[in-house]
Amino acid sequence: MSVYFSKGRGWRYDFILKGQRYHASGYKTKVEARNAEAEKRKELKEKENKPHQQTRIDMDFLELVNKRLDYVQAYNSKSHYQEMKYMAKRWVKAWGKKKSSEVTPEMIQQFILKRARVSNHVANKEIRYLRALFNFAKKWKWLRENPLDGFEFLPVDKKLKHVPIPEDIEKVINQADPDTQDYLWTIRDTMARVSEVNRLTWDDVNLQDKYVVLYTRKKKGGNLTPRKIPMTSRLFKIMEKRFNGRDTTKKWVFWHTYYDRKERRFVAGPFKDRKKVMATLCRKAGVKYFRYHALRHSGASVMDGLKIPIGSIQRILGHENRTTTEIYLHSISDSERVAMDIFEKGFPEKVPPEVPHIIDGDTDYLQ
Repeated sequence: MSVYFSKGRGWRYDFILKGQRYHASGYKTKVEARNAEAEKRKELKEKENKPHQQTRIDMDFLELVNKRLDYVQAYNSKSHYQEMKYMAKRWVKAWGKKKSSEVTPEMIQQFILKRARVSNHVANKEIRYLRALFNFAKKWKWLRENPLDGFEFLPVDKKLKHVPIPEDIEKVINQADPDTQDYLWTIRDTMARVSEVNRLTWDDVNLQDKYVVLYTRKKKGGNLTPRKIPMTSRLFKIMEKRFNGRDTTKKWVFWHTYYDRKERRFVAGPFKDRKKVMATLCRKAGVKYFRYHALRHSGASVMDGLKIPIGSIQRILGHENRTTTEIYLHSISDSERVAMDIFEKGFPEKVPPEVPHIIDGDTDYLQ
């Protein structure tokens, strides 16, 4: 039945045409739903009978880059936009006077190999962003083909990430001034991304129910997505102290005064990045250097070692996929240790041959 009543949604229509599902709800009567369905079917039939629009090709490469930048700025994070803008300058320098369809796989291959002189990691990032650029053009039917189809990433030597132990993290935080200590403990006890803590406002802090709300754009579609993180006892004390001593004219939990070059004056606002802080603190504490993101890896590994379900860890970290969370788990699980114990027991223990004792320098037995 394509028209039916749904409690709480009113009358609705629901049908499948050529493998595609079409549905809508909220109609007051069955007749309205039937009329709406008929109208939808008529619309689809008219659309099918219309001649297909001719694909636009040969857009200027510079125009394509600018359209992509506008899209990324609207739908993705500021850091993603800035990163692409930085790379786009190189693309425009290489192909800015060409049509998009004139940028060939051979040209891109030559460009990628040149970037590989810096590092394969840098070259692979160029591949990812360029592929997204031309896929964007295909999606909007500005191009028929993506010149990066079939491109393979360059090999990269992967190393184990340095994940600081809790003792080293505490040593580093103890070297900081009180305000920076609050900042670092907040990252540590929420396992948040730096950008999430930087945008934290007092509206996101619930002292009554003891949780904070973190927002991230690391989701499909670039939406600013919230998640609730329960406070630890330490984090609650930090937030309570800062709330009681806060500047009521400022909405951010962590903020600073800085010189704005565009406005040519000092302004107050949230932190964007504090790159030099960790290098200085690690050096003072006498521990191996690590950055803010290592606090997320460390926290996830500790939770994994305490047998906390990976689903809970995934939600706390704010990951879309479980596979991403698994990258953060650096502890060796009991199942892996049991597997190696069984493996070891699979070999019969052998007694090593006795080595003869050398007397008076006699080494004939070695001949």
